[in-house]
Amino acid sequence: MSDGWNESADAWVASQGQGGDWSREYVLDAPMLARVRATVPANALDVGCGEGRFCRMLRDTGVAAIGVDPTAALLDTARRLDPTGDYRSGRAEGLDFAEASFDLVVSYLTLIDIPDVRAAIAEMSRVLRPGGRLLIANLNSFTSAGMTLGWSDLTDGRRAYAFDDYLDEKAEEVAWQGIRILNWHRPLSTYMTLCLEQGLILTHFDEPPAHGGDPQKIARHRRAPWFVLMEWAKPPA
Repeated sequence: MSDGWNESADAWVASQGQGGDWSREYVLDAPMLARVRATVPANALDVGCGEGRFCRMLRDTGVAAIGVDPTAALLDTARRLDPTGDYRSGRAEGLDFAEASFDLVVSYLTLIDIPDVRAAIAEMSRVLRPGGRLLIANLNSFTSAGMTLGWSDLTDGRRAYAFDDYLDEKAEEVAWQGIRILNWHRPLSTYMTLCLEQGLILTHFDEPPAHGGDPQKIARHRRAPWFVLMEWAKPPA
């Protein structure tokens, strides 16, 4: 089964525009960049870089960033928008870099796209230098468990966010704005356990609030926050 990214690449680029979609612009970009600035990495690997938006943001902060993505059309856009950038074809499950190559590895809403997340997290840890950081933004697991249910009207007139089968790992097709892709749901414990098994140490955890944009989206986000942000450190050698 196709994951849908090749077919959805043009629609994805259009949905991001110049500043990213609402979730990135008003929820995730600021806390992600705050963690980057807190550790001052010399170089970074953006795994699943897509059209290169966050790579460009990393470079604007002075970080030498390499972007990796398996979707050729998205890499073409990244190179067009950033001709001097370094964008390479590759998959998270098999990163073509030596051990201990990067101060920072970023997974910005990409773990939900990866079928073999166990291999991917192991690879991200492998290419981190001792003392380096793995910075993850991901869908909150109750959000991914509610992809086919989501917001619904209760009999008393209230709206509630519904989810089911939380502990069952599964992929489901999601569609919006002409994009149709597979997203993977996994319980939060899966991600936490996989990072712990690599010997990584949790140094930051957040469910960031929204700080602007559509007031209705802000209100929904406060009721059922969509994202988690985690930073994991690789212990010094």
